[in-house]
Amino acid sequence: MCGIFGAVNANIDEKLARTCTERLYHRGPDGSGLWQENGVTLGHRRLAILDLSDKGLQPMAYADGRYMLVFNGEIYNFIEVRKELLAKGYTFMSESDSEVLLAAYVEWKEQCVLKFNGMWAFAIWDREEKKLFLCRDRFGVKPLYYTYLNDQKTSIAFASEMKALMPLLKELKPNRKLIMNPKQIMWYEATEECVIEGLKHFPAGSYAYFDENGMQITKYWDTLDHLPKVPERYEEQVEMFRALFLDACKLRMRSDVTIGTALSGGLDSSATICAMSHLANHDQDIRMNHDWQHAYVATFPGTTMDESVYAKKVTDYLGINSTFVEIDPTKAVGELDNYFYLFEDLYLTSPIPMMMLYHELRNQGTLVTIDGHGADELFGGYTFDFINALKDAGANKEDIDTILTAYMDSFPKDGSNIALSSQSKKSVYLNYFKHDIIRNTLHRNEKYISRAKDHPNYKSLDTLNKILYTSSHETILPTLLRNYDRYSMASGIEIRMPFMDYRIVTMAFSLGWKSKLHGGYSKSIIRDAMAPYMPQDIAYRKTKIGFNTPIVEWMQGPMREYFEDVISSEAFRSCDLIRPEQVKAQVEQVIHNEKATFIMGEEAWSALYPYLWEQAVLKHKG
Repeated sequence: MCGIFGAVNANIDEKLARTCTERLYHRGPDGSGLWQENGVTLGHRRLAILDLSDKGLQPMAYADGRYMLVFNGEIYNFIEVRKELLAKGYTFMSESDSEVLLAAYVEWKEQCVLKFNGMWAFAIWDREEKKLFLCRDRFGVKPLYYTYLNDQKTSIAFASEMKALMPLLKELKPNRKLIMNPKQIMWYEATEECVIEGLKHFPAGSYAYFDENGMQITKYWDTLDHLPKVPERYEEQVEMFRALFLDACKLRMRSDVTIGTALSGGLDSSATICAMSHLANHDQDIRMNHDWQHAYVATFPGTTMDESVYAKKVTDYLGINSTFVEIDPTKAVGELDNYFYLFEDLYLTSPIPMMMLYHELRNQGTLVTIDGHGADELFGGYTFDFINALKDAGANKEDIDTILTAYMDSFPKDGSNIALSSQSKKSVYLNYFKHDIIRNTLHRNEKYISRAKDHPNYKSLDTLNKILYTSSHETILPTLLRNYDRYSMASGIEIRMPFMDYRIVTMAFSLGWKSKLHGGYSKSIIRDAMAPYMPQDIAYRKTKIGFNTPIVEWMQGPMREYFEDVISSEAFRSCDLIRPEQVKAQVEQVIHNEKATFIMGEEAWSALYPYLWEQAVLKHKG
């Protein structure tokens, strides 16, 4: 788990190469490595997780120095792959997954990635053939950017983050076409576009060879090509999911450093830490770390977003302690520019809470966190997913009533501004029978459907799964994977996500909508599979708040002065990435309006963010 940088056919001097590599210091505070030869540069910042000795250092050489590797990520099943390679006569000098990756590449070349269960972005330079191999994991959990350094595209540089490539650009310019397009700026992570001109995303589920003739990218993974056969009976599906999820968690508990969980008290993170507890007591995997009893809970005292009471129910049930991290924005104001710089992208909510939470993990000595990300997008965890399933229910009144009741039950009943009012409930019924919900929901989501729409297996999906496929492969989930990579790696913390195990992802799209919204519950298969290992009122908790920043409370309270100073500054008034007067009015409307809603706060933040981003990222010194 690290930060990587490299260039091929580029005469980059050592000082510049180290400047680029050191911009990734936060991703790998445990060590630095640089290798250069004949126009090839490989740089590495190390976060030591497996094999903490010097044998795990990178750039790593293999096969008498023919191959040189820089690698960011983890191959969770490296023990199994290593056994297969040992049987073929390979030998190993370290206990790292990096050396296994190299040997696997030597044995199977680009097909090696289909052997891996993990997350990765890596580059291998073949010194004999003068060829670079670049690869990114199936779902893009780990980031990879690249840029061509000449017009002929015969010189290339790549890195884990954009900031490492910025010193190589002739001019640092924002991608205005992207940034100023509100429809596009929300979900651009799964495209090649970046917020910096001249930089590109390397696509998820792809590999490339680069040599003197340029680069050719090949897509090696499409979830729709790998859908497994699942049992017809729901009860057997539950058993299948339980076995896969426990194994996914077991693989992700392999670590030579302390592991923990960022616990919200919701179903997904609770199921994850409860699975860890069960495995620690019943499994003897040789590399499983049994120092897992570390739960970190972000708290927002006095706001509608605080779920710490639910998180405590989970840790009490497991008999372990919780570390409650109060998210006090006043403590972060002085660090905001640095947060934005480390995050380096645009998003609709503040990075403050997660940056502060993962920073506390490192302070407490927990370097790996096994979290529940991905479940909502794969298994229908958002409140609007119930509505998305209405078309699947057709004219079946029982199914319709079940879906709508579950939809209404998912909202808080505490009178908060995200609770569903009685009038809103009535509107749900009325609008359904006018077909407005179905028409509007499908229209809103189908505009994002592109690459998969002609695939025969996509065509066979029901309506809910088509929308979930888009959410998990093209819009919401790719964005969240990027976000959590930045939140955690800003403090040198590795996040592992069992729900993103490729076996679980492919199973998710082999299940019909009724297996995800079964018995009036969202993500029902997760609940029914994991209920034996966790508190029942958490497993079957219907209300969903979701992790959001209490931005309205902050703008009206502890951060009011900050926002007022921002919109009064000359730099703000002269920013051409926004409409300053319009944005100022939006911010003031939230600050001065006691009835301001969460949506209003989110929209004000989103409108202001391009200015904050420009100041922190484009004008960053150092």
